[in-house]
Order: sequence, then C-alpha cells, then structure tokens
Amino acid sequence: METPGLAELITFFRSNPPKSPLPADMRAWFAALMQATPVPSEARLERTSCDVPAYWITPPGADTSRVILYLHGGAYIVGSPETHLETVFRLAKHAGTRALSVDYRLAPENAWPACREDAVAAYRWLLAQGVAPSHIAIAGDSAGGGLTLSTLLALRDAGLPLPSCAAFFSPWVDFTGSGDSTKTNGEGDPLVDPRGTAMMVGAILQGKDPAASSPLFADLGGLPPLFVQVGTAEVLLDDARRLVDKVNAAGGEAVLDAWEHMIHGFQGFPTYLREAIASTERAADFLRARLSLEA
Repeated sequence: METPGLAELITFFRSNPPKSPLPADMRAWFAALMQATPVPSEARLERTSCDVPAYWITPPGADTSRVILYLHGGAYIVGSPETHLETVFRLAKHAGTRALSVDYRLAPENAWPACREDAVAAYRWLLAQGVAPSHIAIAGDSAGGGLTLSTLLALRDAGLPLPSCAAFFSPWVDFTGSGDSTKTNGEGDPLVDPRGTAMMVGAILQGKDPAASSPLFADLGGLPPLFVQVGTAEVLLDDARRLVDKVNAAGGEAVLDAWEHMIHGFQGFPTYLREAIASTERAADFLRARLSLEA
C-alpha cells in the first residue's frame, strides 16, 4: 500500500468502532468519525423554509442561482447535514455554487421510502423558489448516492423537469449485495462490512423487497448526465460499475471515476488523504461544467 495516509486512515477507522449497533450509538460514532477533518469557520448551515428539514451551505463568492441538492450518506441510518458540512462545503466551493443539504428521515424510525419522499419534496421546493432545473444538480455519497439515483427516478416517473446532472460518491444502489466486490473487497474496506449489510437492509426496508427497492435494477433510461466516483478497494465498487454500465447501455451518459486503492468514504477525510481533495474537485468540475458556470 503506497498511498500516503491510507494506512493511517484505515487504522483510525478500525481503532474507533461503534459502541453498539443501536441507532443512537451508531449516530454518535459516525458523528465523531466525521470530526476528523475540521470544518472551516466560514462553513455554516443556514435554515430554510423548505417543507422538509434542509439547510443552505453557501461558500463565499458562490453563484446562488446554482444549487447542488446534497443527500448525505450513512446507510440511511446515520449522518446529517452537520456530519457532512465540511465535505459539502468543499464540493460547493470548488463548483462555485451553493448547496441545499437535506436532513431526510432516517431508518429504522422511518422505513424506506420516507427518505426519498423528503428528497423529492426538497427538489420540488427548489423549483417553487424559482430555481431553474438546469441550475440544479443532485449529489450524494454512499446511501445518499443510492438516494440520489432513487430521487432521479422518482422525478422522471412523476414527469417533473430533471436537474442538469448528478454526482455520486461510492453509491449504494443494490440492496441485495449481489456485486462481486462485496466478496473480493470485504476484508479491506473498513467502513462497509458485507456481513452486516443484511441487518441494515432489514432496518431500512422493513419487509419491502430488496431487489424491487434497489434503484440499480430499475429502468435507468432518460436520466441526466451522471458522474460516478468510487475507490477500487471498496465493497461498493461493483455498485458503481454496474450503475455506469446500465445507464450507458440505456442510452444515457455516465462517467466512472475510479480511484486506485481508495476505500469507502475516502472523500470525507482530507486530513489523511490528499486524494480526498483532488477527487472532490474532480466531481465539482463535472458539476460546474454542466451547471453552465464559468471556469
């Protein structure tokens, strides 16, 4: 392993396990992990009048007519706009936009698809505020990436105007865990344990069919351009690969951005990895170009 900081990051993850699988303990553990990188003093969460809890994140100099609708990760069980503030601020700053970070309902208190309903409501609110669809991008990491895809499909199926593009960071789009990388990368990816996935899926879906609930297995035609970023050492590597392949096969545009040796969640830890910054900026460049912003 030659990537500077990667061994230290893996050690950090494995040295700080959650206290228990109870949601409260998992949320406290995740919030503590995400504090490994300090949040810039100018990064703030500003409350909105959105129909669901959502917060503006506005970097200095941002074009406020352009918006990244951000859906945070955390296996649909943990995470919040606060845990992802540093990452989303960095993404929006490089893209030259502001972000709307959605505090969607979490499982197990709220079964799937409550989170998707909240994401769709936030998008509808942006439209009602007069933001043009061509000035909106949707982005999300991990479960938030899966939620990004599910939201795009719900918007398409409802006949709503679609956003200009979307970015995915290590998306979890297959609740069945059928990708080969769930077996080949299971031992080396410290944040995603394939052995615990079934328990999480049960808490999220609460009796709903995993295959039918997985956005990967839906018709993926008619979507806007997608940017899909993943690490080659991730359990979810094949979720990303198959997403790109299916969208392109359906006549869409999807770009796979694979980072050698990177593990799940690497974009959120620039304190350890220079790749965290470079990868986020690459995604922001994609969004910037398709939101018609000047370079």
